[in-house]
Amino acid sequence: MQEGASAGSAEPRSLTLVSAPPIVAFVTPKAAAEALAPADDLAAAFLRHLESERDLSPHTVAAYRRDLEQYFEFCRRARSDPATASHQTVRRFLAWLTTRGMARASVHRKAATLRAFYRFCVRRGIRGDNPATAVATPKRASLLPAVLKKGQVEILVELPPGDEPAGVRDRAMLELLYGCGIRVGELTALDIDEVDFARGQVRVLGKGRKERIVPMGEPAADALRTYLARARSSFIRETSPPAALFYNRRGRRIGQRDVRALVTKYAREVVPGGKTSPHTFRHTYATHLLEGGADLRTVQELLGHVDLRTTQIYTRVSRERLRQVYELTHPRA
Repeated sequence: MQEGASAGSAEPRSLTLVSAPPIVAFVTPKAAAEALAPADDLAAAFLRHLESERDLSPHTVAAYRRDLEQYFEFCRRARSDPATASHQTVRRFLAWLTTRGMARASVHRKAATLRAFYRFCVRRGIRGDNPATAVATPKRASLLPAVLKKGQVEILVELPPGDEPAGVRDRAMLELLYGCGIRVGELTALDIDEVDFARGQVRVLGKGRKERIVPMGEPAADALRTYLARARSSFIRETSPPAALFYNRRGRRIGQRDVRALVTKYAREVVPGGKTSPHTFRHTYATHLLEGGADLRTVQELLGHVDLRTTQIYTRVSRERLRQVYELTHPRA
């Protein structure tokens, strides 16, 4: 089931952003009036808050929007007002998602969306409690991220043909994904002036629009220099954004879908099953750093993780890989 799908066959109503007044911790006349406003208006104000006050990326805000649309449609069919819904309504919604076969990670994300939405309502004085905090979500499956072997990376980045502009561009992007460990959204958002060859680094804008500086190794730098010298100009059209680092065939800034498609295309020739995404390079980057002796805090900074616990998953990957090497190579394993 798609995450944005609604209960039943009807399409969820779209939420339109409206200007959101400042958050207050007490009930004001305006808040009292908003308590009587349609739930869709509250959701729109919440989305505006995420966009303007919390400065979340458009992709993140869009994900919150889809989650709320699905929940609101569920409430509508259950004849419940989302603004005044109880914890039983929230629990039934999450249970319904689970029975429909939705992945645990997706159910957790939707629960987090509802907690954030109702927390917003409480802070504005719309209601006095957060019903989503009273609902336990199913335990998340502990899955280790897929990681490429060093030999697979070396073969994969060599696959793009070097005698055509698209291949030169693809090689540069693959080298940056693995050599810098950046997210696909960070890669596609790169501008040409954010690459510093003299210092060997790239400036990226991560989640929450937080800027960080990432070192760039020689293979990535060489591939990028080749792209800039031999290929980038062939993609530029009259309407192309001049600052963009990478373009698609139509001269537009390359999109995340474009990058995912090219990664899948090349991975089919190297990885069994071809199930490799741009994020696989990020997992591989972190795992190879730890296996090479990097400390966890350094990897956390390089990846731009706020919480160290997010980075700790890669220590488990490294231990698992060491165990596999031991069992394959030690005579008494």
